Amino acid sequence: MVSSPVLAETAPFDLQGPVLKVTVTRGGVTLPIAQVPDLAAGDTLHIAAALPGDQSTHYLLVGGFLRGATNPPPKKWFSSAETWKNKRDTLTLTVPKGARQALVFLAPQTGGDFATLTGAVRGRPGAFVRAVQDLNQAALDRSRLDAFLAGIRRGDAAGPDRLSTVSPLLARSLAIKFDSGCLLKQPDLQAACLTQGRDSLVLADGHSASLAETLSGTPTDLALQVAATPQGGYGYYSPYIGVVRDVARILGAFQTAQFQYIPALGLYQDDRIALLLNAVPSFAKPQSVMVAALPPIETPLPPPLRLADPGATLCASRPDLLLPVEGAPLIYSTGYARNMALRLKDRGGRDLEIPVAADPEQGGYVVAGNGLATADLAGMTEGVLHGVWGFTPFDGPRVRLVRAGPAWSVAQDGSAVVGRDNAIELTGGAGPCVANVSVRLPSGATRTLAWDAAGPDRLAVKLPLAGVDPGTLTLFVRQHGQIEPQRLSVQALAEAGRVDGFTLHAGDRTGVLTGTRLDSVATLDLGGTIFRPAGLRRVGDADELSLTTDTAPTLADGTSRTARVRLVDGRTLTTRATVTAARPAYTLIARSAERTGAAAPIPLLLAGADAVAQDAQLTVSLRAEGTARLAGTEAIELATDQDRPPVRLDAGNGAFSLQSDRVAIVTMRPGALLGPTAYGPLRVRVVKDGVASDWVPVGTLVRLPVLTGFACAADGPCRLTGRDLYLAAAIQAGGASVPVPDGFTGSSVELPRPADARLVVQLRDAPDQRATATLPPAP
Repeated sequence: MVSSPVLAETAPFDLQGPVLKVTVTRGGVTLPIAQVPDLAAGDTLHIAAALPGDQSTHYLLVGGFLRGATNPPPKKWFSSAETWKNKRDTLTLTVPKGARQALVFLAPQTGGDFATLTGAVRGRPGAFVRAVQDLNQAALDRSRLDAFLAGIRRGDAAGPDRLSTVSPLLARSLAIKFDSGCLLKQPDLQAACLTQGRDSLVLADGHSASLAETLSGTPTDLALQVAATPQGGYGYYSPYIGVVRDVARILGAFQTAQFQYIPALGLYQDDRIALLLNAVPSFAKPQSVMVAALPPIETPLPPPLRLADPGATLCASRPDLLLPVEGAPLIYSTGYARNMALRLKDRGGRDLEIPVAADPEQGGYVVAGNGLATADLAGMTEGVLHGVWGFTPFDGPRVRLVRAGPAWSVAQDGSAVVGRDNAIELTGGAGPCVANVSVRLPSGATRTLAWDAAGPDRLAVKLPLAGVDPGTLTLFVRQHGQIEPQRLSVQALAEAGRVDGFTLHAGDRTGVLTGTRLDSVATLDLGGTIFRPAGLRRVGDADELSLTTDTAPTLADGTSRTARVRLVDGRTLTTRATVTAARPAYTLIARSAERTGAAAPIPLLLAGADAVAQDAQLTVSLRAEGTARLAGTEAIELATDQDRPPVRLDAGNGAFSLQSDRVAIVTMRPGALLGPTAYGPLRVRVVKDGVASDWVPVGTLVRLPVLTGFACAADGPCRLTGRDLYLAAAIQAGGASVPVPDGFTGSSVELPRPADARLVVQLRDAPDQRATATLPPAP
């Protein structure tokens, strides 16, 4: 948080001032000022002061334009209106070519007031440029804070439960500092806690900073001292009331014997600008001149809307469909975004325009009515959020939509086993449209089930069947937009638990117990050595339970003993434990990796010796330990620590040769063998006569993004382009590390300018691994 003595000295804008009525006309369209984020050359402004009928002081209304800090505006850019005269109380201004800022003065009528005001502006335009920028930024910040406070008041009136739900969403939508500890207080104290210290509640937002900024190109750009740039200002505290940009001090430098200038903060509502003052106006000399800012004159900057989850698919059948967006708090706090709608095509190819409304309490755009739920859409479709930003049409993010339908089916054989928790998968339907899943048991009782959308067309359903009798289960899948739930039948089968046997290789700490219902096994006792469960898997119609112990028992090959199996319910069973031949042991001698794929435009060099690129050829040498000997007839298996079966090397996908009967050389391409989605620690083992050795770690398989270009603006940030950039967890340039969001689908990342023409990429597949790229010289 920015700390400054100025914060304590600057008075808040809490005095009500006059009201201005302003409209803007462009291209035959007239908008109230609250819907105008920016002005353009040729715009026509109608400005009037809405003063009370008994106004005793005559105010001169002066409007004018600026063109930067170093270029005084011509006299003809200023006009005045006499607010006390009915036929001359309105200003009609046309934005001149070359203008970059617009402002309004309200000055007591003294006779030489117009010339004095215009002379002050033309004499030191830079100070007024700064004042306009700061007032515009403060107005945008104030709009966000007011929207947050209004939402908190509504939530507080609705009760503590509603307040605890909406307050974090309001804070995220409006980029407001949020103290979650407030929700732990007594209900009647929560709202006051959430709104205390409002001077520092507003967080910097790059979009609003860009709207307020008029690019003067001079060091007087005070508006960017806290939110440094539109790209770099996210996440810092933006001064709204404390006003780090101290407009009062800037304007105070112009005090004369006749006039003193005081800033007026504008609150926009329809065609009205309610002015707030932070100083008491003076009607004795020096008299107070109120200075108010109008929207900046600049290229339209539509909101950088993005989906909160770019990879999400939304359910078009939901009557309360929400399009969760982020990146532009001003869509909630101002009227700049209008005529917002979701554009898509129906099943027949006809265009549909579905109105949407921004709701900060939900964190996105809410589809109005049931227009989308009743539309004749294809099963899967795509739409685009669009609207008008002031006078400028713009397109927002694209949205994937799916409709509900009775297409669910039970995967595999559609059966479950009573007495345990079952995980079953449903496929073929629309996962985002599922509202509820329940089951009717053979007894007639019903239960609500826990489920997760494992994909757009898959559901993972947890089916707890402890204490349930065998029989037919009926699943009810209730979906948005469907009156009746879809019914699916699942057979609940009884399985008699049994223990078939325990197998252990001599010298090993881990053995395998076979049987059924082995999820109920707590321990296995083999001659006083206690083995505990380490992993259960289903193989065919039986279970295989890995059991491990801290110290391997001293048992010779061929030993057969009775083991005692204790179940979680306290019962004990006996089974035969068999000790088989010791598994051969191998150790890694050396390894080398050579990349064989086509070189990228900007190559990445792996920094760690352990890393193996997906396109690399890996060669390892293994030493047989103890009495183990190599004959050349062994098989080599390769795997990662992911839950996937190992791959066996053969003459077509690898090379296995012997240096001696103690040393083997293995050459392989792990990326090609394991597939494009494989990554993580690599391991190999030797299989001889059906007996597999322990796994030997040989490196870490990593997938690399492809870097294709890097360019820097002359006086701004740089942009890195490429493919598969989601494989980078973060990219370091110029001493700063820029994180790459989860699920990133873009083809470019904005980075600070590197100091040494090097980038350091933190790999997502192995966060402790780094890859470096040496950038080509700039053309």
